[in-house]
Amino acid sequence: MQKLGRRALVALRRLLTGAICAIALLALLSVHFRVFPFSSLPGIADPRKLPTQYEIKYQRQGTEQSWTQELVPPHFSKPPASSRKTRQLDGANGSSHSVKLWKPPSNRDFVPCTEPGLNYMPPGDSRGYLLVSTNGGLNQMRAGICDMVAVARIMNATLVIPELDKRSFWQDTSNFSDVFDEDHFINALANDVRVIRKLPEELATVTKAVKYFKSWSGMDYYQNEIASMWDEHKVIRAAKSDSRLANNNLPPDIQKLRCRACYGALRFAPKIEAMGKILVDRMRAHGPYIALHLRYEKDMLAFSGCTHDLSESEAEELQLIRENTSHWKVKEIDPLEQRFKGYCPLTPKEVGIFLAALGYPPNTPIYIAAGEIYGGDSRMAGLRARYPKLMRKEFLASAEELQPFMNHASQMAALDYIVSVESDVFIPSYSGNMARAVEGHRRFLGHKKTISPDRKTLVRLFDKIGSGTLKEGKKLSIRIIELHKRRQGSPRKRKGPIAGTKGTDRFRSEEPFYVNPLPDCLCHRESPSSNALQIS
Repeated sequence: MQKLGRRALVALRRLLTGAICAIALLALLSVHFRVFPFSSLPGIADPRKLPTQYEIKYQRQGTEQSWTQELVPPHFSKPPASSRKTRQLDGANGSSHSVKLWKPPSNRDFVPCTEPGLNYMPPGDSRGYLLVSTNGGLNQMRAGICDMVAVARIMNATLVIPELDKRSFWQDTSNFSDVFDEDHFINALANDVRVIRKLPEELATVTKAVKYFKSWSGMDYYQNEIASMWDEHKVIRAAKSDSRLANNNLPPDIQKLRCRACYGALRFAPKIEAMGKILVDRMRAHGPYIALHLRYEKDMLAFSGCTHDLSESEAEELQLIRENTSHWKVKEIDPLEQRFKGYCPLTPKEVGIFLAALGYPPNTPIYIAAGEIYGGDSRMAGLRARYPKLMRKEFLASAEELQPFMNHASQMAALDYIVSVESDVFIPSYSGNMARAVEGHRRFLGHKKTISPDRKTLVRLFDKIGSGTLKEGKKLSIRIIELHKRRQGSPRKRKGPIAGTKGTDRFRSEEPFYVNPLPDCLCHRESPSSNALQIS
C-alpha cells in the first residue's frame, strides 16, 4: 500500500510540474506578442491603416536618391515581393484572372541605354545664347525643354534656363525653379550643353533675334538656316518650343541626349518630388492601384469640341470658350464626327464600363489624375457607382500639405505625373500630352502596364449599350479584353508616318519621340550596343 501511495504522489508531482511549465510558456508567448505587435516590426507597415507623416518621413530618409535619377530598372520604389503579392490578392480578390489584371507586360530584356558614343565630346566654345519661351501645359513644356537641349547641342549654343508659359489657359505664374530642380538640370547636362540661369548683364539690352523654329525640323535646318543667324546676333529666342525637333532620322547621340534630358536632368523640384512620394505611399497603402488620367476638364472639351452627354447650355459654354481663345485656330467642330473618329476623351461613365469589362473589381483603388472635372460630382456619379474607391490628391493630402502647390496648375500636374508614373496600371481616357509623356516614361522604366483605350471602337460599343442592342456582361467583356491585348505597353518600335501622308501631315502622323523611346534609348540586355532590333 505504501509503495502504491508513493507512486501516485510521484505521478501527481510530474503532472503538476508539466502544467506549470505549459502555463509559463503561454505567458511568455503572450508577453512577446504584446511587446512586438505587427505594426511595430521593422520594415513592415500595418496594412490596416494609412502611413502617418512620421512613418513616411522615416521611409523616405532611407532612399535619398530621386525617383528620376536611376536609369536602370527598377527605377521606382517597390514593396517587398511577398507583400506586393499579398496586396495583389487583397486588391483583386485572389483569383488568377485578377492577378493578371496587375501583371505588367514582359519587357523582353530591354533596358535604358542613354550613354553617348565613344566620339561624343563635351560642349565646345559657344557660338551664342539660346533663349526659349516654352508653350502649353506641363508636359508640352517638358517635351519642348528637352528638345531645346538637343537643339542647343546641335547649334553649339549656350542654353539659358527656359521661361515657362504664363499666358496659357491655366495662367500659371510658376518659374522654372518652382517646377524643376534647376541646379540638377544645369549640372546633369554639363557634359552635353552649357546651361546658365540668365543672360550675362552686357547682353541684357542687345537686339535679340526672335524666331519661330519650324516644326519637326532636322539637323540641316538647325545647323544651316538657324545657326547662320549667329553671324548677326549673339542671342536667339525660340518663340515656341513644342514639336520643333524631328521625331526620327537624327543622330543616335542627339536622340540619347533627349532621353538623358527628359528622364534624368529634368526632374521635379524637391518639394514636388517629396509630396509626390507621399501621395504614392498613401495610394499603395490601399493595395495595387490604377492611375486614371481622366482628361475631362473644361479646357479639353472646349478645345476638342466634344459634347457627348452634355447639356445644351454646357455645349454652348464650351463653344464660347473656343471662340474666345485666340491661339486655338479651329473654331467650328462637329462633335459627332469627333467622337466617331475616336478624337474625344471617354466620359467618366464610359470609363466605368470599360474598367468593369476588363475585369477590375469594384474595390479597385483608382487615383484620378486630373484637374477639375467638367460637371463636378454629378458627372462622376456613373464612375463612382461602379468604383467607390476614387482618390485624388485633395483626398489623400491635407489642405496644409497641398497649400504650397495650390493655384499653380503645373505644380499640381507634376504631382499627378509622379503618381501616374509610379502606378501599377496607367489608363488615359484621352491621348493628350500627359498621357503620352507618362506612357513614354513608363516604357523607359521597364514597360510598366499602360492600357490605351481604343476609343474609336469603344464608342461604337457604348452607343450600342445606350440603344439597348448590346448588354454589359461576358460577351462585351470578351470583346473589350481581346481588343486591348496588344494595347498594354509592351515593347515595340516607335511608329513611323502613316503611308501616303506628305509634308507636315506626314510628320504629324508619326508617333512622338517621347511616347516611345525605343529603339533610340532602349536596348536589348544581351546586346547593349544594338539599337536596331526587329520588334513587333
